[in-house]
Amino acid sequence: MQDVENVLNNWVLFAALSASLVAQVLKLLTDYVIHRKINFRILVTTGGMPSSHSALVTALAVGVALSRGWESIEFAMASIFAIIVMYDAAGVRQAAGKQARILNQMIDELFQEHPEFNEQRLKELLGHTPMQVIMGSVLGVIIAWLFAPLGLSG
Repeated sequence: MQDVENVLNNWVLFAALSASLVAQVLKLLTDYVIHRKINFRILVTTGGMPSSHSALVTALAVGVALSRGWESIEFAMASIFAIIVMYDAAGVRQAAGKQARILNQMIDELFQEHPEFNEQRLKELLGHTPMQVIMGSVLGVIIAWLFAPLGLSG
């Protein structure tokens, strides 16, 4: 039971998870402003503004820094992890989304010529723009700083 209590008292974990959750809700609101209708699928999809992955890993890294120290090995590990995740979100997954868009265009053209083929479209919104990653990261920093008094005072 002590392990469960320790997990429930881990403010860094809750800061990181909260940052991701807040980012997902902000995606829902952003999508609503753009399309003027609520699309709950946004809550479970990748891509969009802000990056929830970036918010999560940045809140984790900042939370580790605030609890263990900016010079700690734990902060170094969390920072490298965050960099890899954010690079992947804005680099590799963004490129994969662009490739999916091109492949979908090719499939559409092929189906016009050969309607007997029936292929499912590829998911195009996989990654993030650099601005989406930056905004997710800023959100993660803010959430970690807001949660810090919970862990630092107790």
